This record gives sequence, C-alpha cells and structure tokens, in this order.
Amino acid sequence: MNIGKAAQATGVTAKMIRYYEAQGLIRPADRTDGNYRDFSDRDLNDLRFIRRARGLGFSIEEISRLLSLWRDNSRPSREVKAMAQKHLVDLDARILEMREMADTLRHLANCCAGDERPDCPILSDLAGDTSQDAAGATA
Repeated sequence: MNIGKAAQATGVTAKMIRYYEAQGLIRPADRTDGNYRDFSDRDLNDLRFIRRARGLGFSIEEISRLLSLWRDNSRPSREVKAMAQKHLVDLDARILEMREMADTLRHLANCCAGDERPDCPILSDLAGDTSQDAAGATA
C-alpha cells in the first residue's frame, strides 16, 4: 500500500509517516520498482498504535518504548502500567498548570476595558510592567 493510502487507512498524514519512519518508530517501508514506499499490514498497525499513543500525549521516546513492549509477547505488563501511571502524573501536573494560566488570563481579561483607550493590563502584564497593577487597573 502506498503512503497516501496508508495515510488514509490510519489517519496519520504522509508527512508524519515519513517523520515516524525517520525517527525509527516504524521500520523503513519496502519500496516498489518505482521507488514508492510500500506499507504492510504490520506497518499500518504500528501507525494506528502510534496515532493513538500520540493522541494520549506520549512522547516519541515513550512511544518507541511502548512499541517495543507491544511487540514483545513475553513482556510483563508492570512496565507498561508504570509508564502509564507516570504519564498520568505528568498530565495532571500540566492540567494544573494550564488551569492556573487560564485563571491568570481570565483575571487579566476581566481587568481590561477592551475599549478605544490604549491602556491594557494584559499587555502590561505580558511586558512585565509592574507600574500598572492589573488588579486595580482602570483601563
């Protein structure tokens, strides 16, 4: 199957398929006589696995390890579980950080009049300007 059909079958763009191949996540595809990539069913399964793992936020390095574990039928599941649990901790930390960013931005947006005047506590905060206190800004 050529790269366009592989992309369509897996939901992974041709550009990302080439990237995953370059990163070693999938083996180099066989080539046709015309030098086009020819993807096997195994390649398609790997691409679907990678797409799902990326969708869950795993890094390329983590996906490489997960692929190795997936392919090893004698592996104990404890390493996979440990990776998933560590990833959950990382996700929870990122969620907390994003909530704090949203709260800060919400506060700044509420302090900005959003009118024709140039005073803007959002821009002042981004510039690190402490002379205009966003909490007490009149802009």
